[in-house]
Amino acid sequence: MFLVAIAWLYVALMMAAAEAASPGGTLLGAFFTLLLYGLLPLAIALYLLNTPARRARRRAREAAARATVAREARPASSGQDPGERRHATGDPVPTEREEP
Repeated sequence: MFLVAIAWLYVALMMAAAEAASPGGTLLGAFFTLLLYGLLPLAIALYLLNTPARRARRRAREAAARATVAREARPASSGQDPGERRHATGDPVPTEREEP
């Protein structure tokens, strides 16, 4: 992507140089050629092409923020929570269900 951007700027710079060097051209015309044919379209194109990456970075930041909030909202572990240690509870036999 950056190779295309560099080539685009090179062509726009050469167009601006040709505008400035021509007998009927001016430096103001060369400046606007560089701005309107080179920098402005390139900035728009790079912004649009970078949209998926920006969206992914934003989603990653939001997910990290949600994880941080969830981690802070969890009560402090006292070592008794089986979910924290990821193994079964201390009683391996389930209690018997009583009929009413």
